[in-house]
Amino acid sequence: HALLHRSNQLIRCCTIFFNHVYRRVSFRFNLYKKNIFLYRICQYNLPIMKELLYLKDDQLKEFIEKISMSYRETFSDAKKVLNKHSIGIAHHKVINLISLYEGITISELLKKLKITKQSLNRVLKDLIKIEVIDFKKDKKDTRLKHVYLNDKGIKLFNEIFDVQKKRIYKALLNSSSKE
Repeated sequence: HALLHRSNQLIRCCTIFFNHVYRRVSFRFNLYKKNIFLYRICQYNLPIMKELLYLKDDQLKEFIEKISMSYRETFSDAKKVLNKHSIGIAHHKVINLISLYEGITISELLKKLKITKQSLNRVLKDLIKIEVIDFKKDKKDTRLKHVYLNDKGIKLFNEIFDVQKKRIYKALLNSSSKE
């Protein structure tokens, strides 16, 4: 019983940790990526996270389920705002990266998202259509385009982020030191 309680503590801590660093994890969140996420947890040398390596298979499965649920719930809030603007999760991923890396190039976006040029082009065209992004050519190399959120894009990002932030703060406030 004590071991199960401890694993639940670890799972809750990891869920909270995941909510804080989910942007660093690839958006295509399949089982392989979850394993990379576990590896990244250990890279941060968080002692409580390293204890996860000693969990039994059932406990790891439960942990993976918690990660999936936290990912789903964090982005379900964003979907309401995205639907209001008639855009989807792919658009949110791009908006999120552009806000994190102001002036990111198209090639950097492709590398971070791990998608095809065709997929990115479709999303960028939609974002241009709703007037949330701007492009600026590089001063030294005019072949490079830098992508920026304009005022409308920043407002959209903040609207989505505020909803997600509320969920994370609520989860942190509702957790106790025993969890």
